[in-house]
Amino acid sequence: MSAGLVKGMIAYASSHGADKEVLLERVGLCASALKDGDNRIALDQYQQLIHAAQDLCDDHALALKWGESVDMADVSVLGLIMNASRTMGEAFAQLQRYTRLAMELNGSPKKQRFVLERLANELWMVDTRENPNSFPEITETSFARLVCGPRRFLQQPHVLEVCFTHDQPVYSDEYKRIFRCPISFNSPRNAMKLHPDIASWPVAAEPEYVFGILTRHADQLLERIQKIPTTRARVEACLMPILHKGAFTSLSVAQELGLSRQSLYRRLKAEETSFGDIVNTLREQLATRYLKTGQTSVNETAYLMGYTDPAAFSRAYKRWTGVSPRDVA
Repeated sequence: MSAGLVKGMIAYASSHGADKEVLLERVGLCASALKDGDNRIALDQYQQLIHAAQDLCDDHALALKWGESVDMADVSVLGLIMNASRTMGEAFAQLQRYTRLAMELNGSPKKQRFVLERLANELWMVDTRENPNSFPEITETSFARLVCGPRRFLQQPHVLEVCFTHDQPVYSDEYKRIFRCPISFNSPRNAMKLHPDIASWPVAAEPEYVFGILTRHADQLLERIQKIPTTRARVEACLMPILHKGAFTSLSVAQELGLSRQSLYRRLKAEETSFGDIVNTLREQLATRYLKTGQTSVNETAYLMGYTDPAAFSRAYKRWTGVSPRDVA
């Protein structure tokens, strides 16, 4: 689990009656281990934390309520990335790509935790987490966030039915209150039935260029770019909102600008630059500004720059600047 997610749980439990120091002591956690958002906390220790928090708050539904009340954007950059998506379909794609920022549960990094399945006219999101009944609170918090987060801006219900593999808990009335749809327990799988048209629904939680939230310097950079009437500036402005996705090419950017790839290359060459140089320079500038704010960790910054491997980002950043990103953060 990410230290940021663990820290968020501790803060929520503390605001609902748990003594923070007692909570940390019960599970053998040091507050210093939570300062670096890139630190990872073992799953069994996180499980101990959840159970201790439930005990100290005298509320077995605490994890479920945490998922309902605290948006993922408040505890992980994963939430910010999802909120920056244009559509719910794109948000799901970002969930698939970045979910390991928050938690690593299925062993192989290539195995997706959430998958979409179409059965006749039904669309289901299935949680493939292994041995889910050994720690059902993870399913509770995940599903509650996926239901309650989008509910804040969608105009109609997006989750039509919810299935859980674990037994019906004594606090099942909380499930009814939170999910507001048919619920079944002891099901063959953990899954949510989604509205069949959800993929095209717009996301309206945050501005598309969400990274201005992380640092005002990024907004200033974008404003400067938009005022300069050059091909380079147009490319930079096009890249800013999609840099975190990593799935862009010179061809896709050229098409966005209404140019052929060859025309884009010629214009950039005339300005004594290239597409690759622009991408690297933009990544260097944004990464440096994010790191200096202290609001994103090195690993989170790597993902925001479109890297799936933080080590590759660190090597690239040292190549650009001569220093490690950890020397800047």
